Amino acid sequence: MKLTRRALVAAAATSGALAQSAAAAAQASPAPGRLPAKDAFAKMPFTYLDAGSTHPMPLGARKALEEYLRYKTQDGTVSNYSVGAKETAMIAKFGKLVGAAHDELSLIQSTTMGENLVIRALGIPESGGRIVTDALHFFGSFYTYGELGKAGMDVVTLPMTKDGRIDMGQMAAAVNDRTKLVSISAVSTTNGFAHDLKAVCDLAHAHGAYVYVDMVHAAGISPIDLRAAGVDFAAASSYKWLMGDFGLGFLYVRKEIQDKVKRPWWGYHQVNAFKSHVFPYDEPGPGAATYGMSPDAAGKFAMGTTSWTGVVQLDYSLGLIKDLGVPAIEAARQPLIKAVQTELRGRGYQPMTPLDSRTALVAFALKDARAKLGDLMKAANIRLTVSQNRFRVSLAVFNDMNDVDRLLSALPRTPPA
Repeated sequence: MKLTRRALVAAAATSGALAQSAAAAAQASPAPGRLPAKDAFAKMPFTYLDAGSTHPMPLGARKALEEYLRYKTQDGTVSNYSVGAKETAMIAKFGKLVGAAHDELSLIQSTTMGENLVIRALGIPESGGRIVTDALHFFGSFYTYGELGKAGMDVVTLPMTKDGRIDMGQMAAAVNDRTKLVSISAVSTTNGFAHDLKAVCDLAHAHGAYVYVDMVHAAGISPIDLRAAGVDFAAASSYKWLMGDFGLGFLYVRKEIQDKVKRPWWGYHQVNAFKSHVFPYDEPGPGAATYGMSPDAAGKFAMGTTSWTGVVQLDYSLGLIKDLGVPAIEAARQPLIKAVQTELRGRGYQPMTPLDSRTALVAFALKDARAKLGDLMKAANIRLTVSQNRFRVSLAVFNDMNDVDRLLSALPRTPPA
């Protein structure tokens, strides 16, 4: 990997403690030669630092989709093709990635769908009680919990601290015996802050509360073990760090609580046995049909048809993530994170991400950021998230120090007034 002068300056400016930490991480978990994995993706005509919004599709996934399309068009070039087998394999790969058993997972449409299904399964808002969430949860969920507050739930939203964290002391003060649900993001979409999931679960369970985790910015890019942490529910879409596409995601429901929550809706894919009684030659029986539901997460939460293109793409992409290795992916991005954090802090940009964060997202606050940086980034041929009053850098498996250097060269030497 080529190191530019700016990157070397940024690295030299890193504090001794940070340098030792980065060195220790690199020694403990060296990245294999496949990282950065540029050859696994198309050659992009721009510097892409926005995988946290939508991750590019690997070339191998495109090839897998092309094979599927040949099968789907029935042109005779593909035989013995089974989407069902690919779906089973894909779910198993995802389970190993996040520490979940096959019977703890259900395919769903999106992360938001998963969160809403959990809320309904817990009987919220009819149950009453408290929901504890925080300002670093997915901002789309602010709407959800705002409406639940109007419906009678006692909703507490914990603030972000000045250094970009959620304070566990404040959470401990907010979670009480009336708390029904603690709802958080494993890794915040806003600034990359990572919760200590086990600490949150231990706290919530001590008060009889359940924990829901949005894992969309953790699965595939940061180490996560749902069972080891004690997470009750978790959901993720596949179009971000799983390198998939829109319309397919996962819902995790811890095995020990599956019998304690109600079925939030009825979907044909929940059914594991079916016999009709209304058609010619059917056996007579009570009602139109007799049926049974699977005794697992899918038996309570599965929907109807699944995106087959999403299944085929994920079957490949999850294999790529496994081959690269999440610990290696995390280790490989640490020098890039340190360069961005050190250089921009040194220039006076207001950090939103904790200095010791190891996740793939780094954010800075800047008033009127979109107006001040939007055209500038476009002119520099750089893609990243620029919001109204902040900007966020996403570091993917194909990014290297040269990508970071292009960003640092394009950003103003001092924050625009």
